[in-house]
Amino acid sequence: MSYMITYVPSAAKAIRKLDRSTARRLLDAIESLASDPRPPGSIQLKGGSGEFRIRVGDYRVVYGIHHDELVVLVLRVGHRREVYR
Repeated sequence: MSYMITYVPSAAKAIRKLDRSTARRLLDAIESLASDPRPPGSIQLKGGSGEFRIRVGDYRVVYGIHHDELVVLVLRVGHRREVYR
């Protein structure tokens, strides 16, 4: 069972702004969410509406999972000091 990955426009824009090697690492991690949307190390955020986050070096990917539609929606991507603001 494979999930489809979708991005909100601001998350896609944030990835495009990053240098090529960082963007590639983030995209590899995001693509792996298609086969396992809750990989080891993913954490459910408190106070949100079922959002999760994964670490990729100093960067964080915040995403939501829609199990009924088999969709992983990437909500925010950014450096760890900025992504939660």
